[in-house]
Amino acid sequence: MTNVSEIDWDHWQPEQTATLLFVVQNNHVLLIVKKRGLGAGNINGPGGKLDPGETPLECAIRETQEELLITPKGVSFVAELLFHAYDFPRIHAFAYIATGFTGVPQETDEAIPVWYPFERIPFERMWQDDRYWLPRVLKGERLKGKFTFKGETLVDHTIDTITT
Repeated sequence: MTNVSEIDWDHWQPEQTATLLFVVQNNHVLLIVKKRGLGAGNINGPGGKLDPGETPLECAIRETQEELLITPKGVSFVAELLFHAYDFPRIHAFAYIATGFTGVPQETDEAIPVWYPFERIPFERMWQDDRYWLPRVLKGERLKGKFTFKGETLVDHTIDTITT
C-alpha cells in the first residue's frame, strides 16, 4: 500500500490519459451507470481514454457524445486527477463540467444515463475518490488531486485548489 507522499510525482508516468465530463443543470448532475470496461457497474461521469492527437477537451466531448448521444455545451475544465495503482493502469485524468447540452440523453451499449440531485449523488456506487473531489467541483472549485489505490480501494489522497 502506498501513500501519496511516497510517490515521486515529478517523475510519475501515467499509462493512460483520460477524461470525465459532468453535465449540470438545476442542481442536478448527469451521471452514467457504466456497462463495460474499467469500473463496469459503477456510477460515474461519461468519459474515457484519449485518441491519438486528441486534446482532453475533445476527448471529453467525444466520449459524452458516444456514451449518451448528446453534445455537451458550456464545457469548462474543473480538475486534474492523478490515479496511481499497482493492479490497474496509472491514469492522468482531466475532468470537465458542462452547463448545457443538445440532444436527449439515451442509453447506449456503454452507459445508462441517470440524473441525480447534488445532495443525493450515490457515492457508495462510485469510485471511492469521487466523494472527495466531485462535490467541490460541483460547487465551482478547480482542483488537482492525487490518489493511490489498491484494487478498487482508495489508500490515500491529496487535493489542492487550483488558483490560476
